[in-house]
Amino acid sequence: METVREKQNTIFDSIKERFGYKNKMQSPRITKVVVSSAIGSISDKKKVELIADRIALITGQKPAEKNAKKSIAAFKVREGDLSGYQVTLRGARMHTFLDKLIHIALPRTRDFRGLKTSAIDEMGNFTIGIKEHTVFPETADEDLKDVFGFAITIVTTAKTKEEAEALFRGIGFPIRDRE
Repeated sequence: METVREKQNTIFDSIKERFGYKNKMQSPRITKVVVSSAIGSISDKKKVELIADRIALITGQKPAEKNAKKSIAAFKVREGDLSGYQVTLRGARMHTFLDKLIHIALPRTRDFRGLKTSAIDEMGNFTIGIKEHTVFPETADEDLKDVFGFAITIVTTAKTKEEAEALFRGIGFPIRDRE
């Protein structure tokens, strides 16, 4: 099985030919992966700690706490309150996480039919929402009552949506064909 890093290196030539680049170094690359989860209205400290612990297990890196930037009375949020956790992955950890996401987690997702191309924005970044953290093998199955979701944003150097889509398809992301 080829890793994401190996696939990324082999598809540079095909992307170079398709988009008419003069050098394969102009081909888009994945620069970082950002995994983030909001805690929402959870006030129980143990559940909040569980979210931080599970994200650390899934990504292999301790998450940073993200605090509210401003107070919103309707949501009962005060400035400085904990609002979620975020991890930024680069290098080897990023490639390991992407391999695990593509080959293990996404196929375990319930009713999975592929990722939509609309998840790729105009700047070439790909955002995936995971509804249940239990699709990753590191999470314990006995904690099924405390299931939470999180977002994964894959940041690339692609300048257009078409370049990014070619990169993600070449790497092996299970992207749906256009309907």
